[in-house]
Amino acid sequence: MTQRGRIIGLAQWLATPAGRYLLAWEQQQLDACVADVFGFHALQVGLPQLEALRANRMPHRWLAVDESGSREPDVDPGQATATTAAESLRCDFDALPFAASSLDLVVLPHALELAHDPHRALAEVDRVLMPEGRVVIVGFNPVSLWGAWQGVGRVRRWFSPGSRKPDLFLPEVGEFLGPRRLRDWLRLLSFEVEGGRFGCYRPPVRSQRWLDRYAWTEDTGQHWWPVFGAAYVLVAVKRVRGMRLVDLARGERAAPRAAPAVAANREGSRS
Repeated sequence: MTQRGRIIGLAQWLATPAGRYLLAWEQQQLDACVADVFGFHALQVGLPQLEALRANRMPHRWLAVDESGSREPDVDPGQATATTAAESLRCDFDALPFAASSLDLVVLPHALELAHDPHRALAEVDRVLMPEGRVVIVGFNPVSLWGAWQGVGRVRRWFSPGSRKPDLFLPEVGEFLGPRRLRDWLRLLSFEVEGGRFGCYRPPVRSQRWLDRYAWTEDTGQHWWPVFGAAYVLVAVKRVRGMRLVDLARGERAAPRAAPAVAANREGSRS
């Protein structure tokens, strides 16, 4: 994003009225998504300004912050871990320091937009998640008023002949991934989309006063144009193909083995 032509990072933008409005909605959605996810190991990847795991009761929780810091400026993971009770670690989002099939829950709040290679980062989540584990993804929706305004700003910047770059509403944190595209990526891996939700329907205004004036658009947008919210949350489950068939086959083989034993006992008792 720029303020009067000056580019600022995501962390700085989240401190603005629009950023706080976005964080409040995302925090509410994440609390609802992770509250009933059970297991032992949970990981939040990026964006320590959100306490993505605070409503979850897993005993082991981690917060991963981008090691290079080039895509996530002005981040202080120590401040976040004091409130989230999560152990912080620095790593690349596409090379998580966890064994395969070792985590029960992974939350990605704008992490794919911050990752150097979003597709590889998602494949890494697939690697570390256990079968039936869940991933919760939060992102900016490019098909929204905010996304459209951002696109116009980028076009104006591209064709701007002067040194002063036109204003952008959102920070430039990488490529915005639409929910439809993200669903295709999840299907190509081993995930089944379990649910999703859009939110933040107020227009791209910067002042708190105007954000408050447009509060009525929340209910209207949710009812009339729900897929055009500025942000979205997707929940997906890792499925291991053939796992249920193997369990079923084992159960079917167990029953025939018990029958001959009973017959043999009966014959022995008669003799």
